[in-house]
Amino acid sequence: MKHRILQIGPITAPADERLARDYDVTPLWKQPDRAAFLAGHGPAFEGIAIHVRDACGADILNAVPNVRVIANFGVGYDKIDVETARRLGMQVSNTPRVLDGCVADLAMGLAIDVARGISVTTRFVRAGGWKTGQRPLMTRVHGKNMGLLGFGGIGQAVARRAAGFDMVVRYHTRRPVAGSPHEHEPSLVELARWADFLVVACPGGPATRHLVDAEVLDALGPRGILVNIARGSVVDEAALVRALQEGRLGGAGLDVFENEPDVPQPLLDMDQVVALSHIAGFTRESRADMERLVCDNLDAYFRGGQVLTPV
Repeated sequence: MKHRILQIGPITAPADERLARDYDVTPLWKQPDRAAFLAGHGPAFEGIAIHVRDACGADILNAVPNVRVIANFGVGYDKIDVETARRLGMQVSNTPRVLDGCVADLAMGLAIDVARGISVTTRFVRAGGWKTGQRPLMTRVHGKNMGLLGFGGIGQAVARRAAGFDMVVRYHTRRPVAGSPHEHEPSLVELARWADFLVVACPGGPATRHLVDAEVLDALGPRGILVNIARGSVVDEAALVRALQEGRLGGAGLDVFENEPDVPQPLLDMDQVVALSHIAGFTRESRADMERLVCDNLDAYFRGGQVLTPV
């Protein structure tokens, strides 16, 4: 008998195919009345598979009393009610580390793009502007100060790349990271005041909501550049728009937003902003690694009672 898995939403074709091959999978998103379905069939399930974009709240978790494992496709897990899951005896896994390199690559790419005006200059050349003039001087990247909000796998991967640009790195977390060669800054405001670039690389969720607020943005200053490859909720987006419009912040490279896929029009209208569509981990290589790991976590739990990468 195959273990019964409740799949909250589609993941990717390869992951969905492997899940369907190895487990008895029920697609919750195809049920016309999810609440009625869970009320009638919830106790039959032993595990949950979920994509990072989908939510798994207490309403679902309380309806599946025999689920003991949740395999999340993605690094972030802020849409899963982890506290309720743990209280009910469920292990929650995610897919960390496999994305670190690609996300860090993009963080550096955004920093360089905003500082050197790559995207805006491309638009300038294509519009024929070079024939009548030249773009203004921009900002160098090498040798500058990079502050990191968050210093997990992604933050540390960004720091390694920054070292290649002869940048000085400091980071802000609740506690210093043992063994790190970089200086820990207890105050996020002071980190922003010191930094030329502030890279947001911390988890999302209520604990970090609007951690980057008007005070932090003002500390970063009119030549400072904010890069966010974490979660849109970490940055007070309204405060960010005002800081950019008023010249109190130099620029922003944003892969994530508060209400994706809706992006505030003012951000799209400003040349000092580079806006992407949440693609930091969106590479063929990292996608394949995530597909394997989300399934491997389920396999490991049902074989030995322990997921490979618990949150």
